[in-house]
Amino acid sequence: MCQIRPNPMDLTKCGLGMEEEDETDWKAAKACFDNLKSKTPRPPKPKHAVTIAVSSRTLFDMVSERKLYEEEGIEKYVAHQIEHESDPLAPGAAFPFVKAVMNVNSRLRELYPDSEELFDVVLMTNNHAQVGVRLINSINHHGLHIERFCMTGGQSPIGYLKAYMTNIYLSKDAEKVTEAIQEGIAAATMFTQASQNELSDTQLRVAFDGDAVLFSDESEIIVKKGGLDVFFEHEKKFENTPLAQGPLKCFLEALGKLQRKFYAKNERLNCPIRTYLVTARSAASSGARVLKTLRSWGLEIDEALFLAGAPKGPLLQKIKPHIYFDDQMFHIEGAKEMGTISAHVPYGIGQKYNKGKLIEVTFIYVKD
Repeated sequence: MCQIRPNPMDLTKCGLGMEEEDETDWKAAKACFDNLKSKTPRPPKPKHAVTIAVSSRTLFDMVSERKLYEEEGIEKYVAHQIEHESDPLAPGAAFPFVKAVMNVNSRLRELYPDSEELFDVVLMTNNHAQVGVRLINSINHHGLHIERFCMTGGQSPIGYLKAYMTNIYLSKDAEKVTEAIQEGIAAATMFTQASQNELSDTQLRVAFDGDAVLFSDESEIIVKKGGLDVFFEHEKKFENTPLAQGPLKCFLEALGKLQRKFYAKNERLNCPIRTYLVTARSAASSGARVLKTLRSWGLEIDEALFLAGAPKGPLLQKIKPHIYFDDQMFHIEGAKEMGTISAHVPYGIGQKYNKGKLIEVTFIYVKD
């Protein structure tokens, strides 16, 4: 029987043609998708966005559900969530912060209708996918625009944070937060305060501690080893040497990028983002290095508050931030008691100490 064998060159040409055609089809499909119109705001592309990854237990109040999971196991937990999937979950610790960033997005879209430099919130959870229906229903009930989910079915979601191009990760799980920081991602453990201050619904307010949060723990190590006088001498000597960056420096930088978009439209005095440095450092003795470090980074802070060891709680109650970041739990506790939404950053030498008489004395006079 005569067999017709195709010319290898013809096959090669045919293959090239098919590849080119596939490439053309893919580009056309992508263009079609990108041009789709909707009344619902579409999430920005991750490379342009300031991405906030938040766990489900941080966004919503899931205390009773967590208790059920711990006491009766995963199967009972999932069954309960399915049974109650039409019942919206109540707001959790991160809810006001997430709501505030979405209000900022609304302002940005008014000024820059085609811009993708926006906040993007990703729900990052180790929940089972079946629980996703209740989470979606809760998000829609509260009017949140959260389109990106990562539900890992019991596995840690930390490995996905970089893939989602995360700028900051907020969770109630201290171990996961520590793991994220070790991976070089800004992260903090959020806590539910007993009472909550009335917050601004027109301005996102973010407050930061200094050492071991925006900056490294370099100066704290000096204090622990040499005491206050050595610390003051060190800061004066190295006043013009910028501090190394801390775990949340890049998040402040991301906030600044969005602030400048408002400044460019002559909206500085009406900017819906305001940042605060709340530090226990003394201004005259050790404040100059902090301010010069921020300047060397090209970053602005709207308000810098040097407390010289005074308690932070009363001042934070006045600021009413949507979130306050600190590396010391006793500052977190003090802020929580006065109604401030607080987030612990487990970084630096301070994590190696427990509260005790000597440490309390050091904290009172030195620690941010």
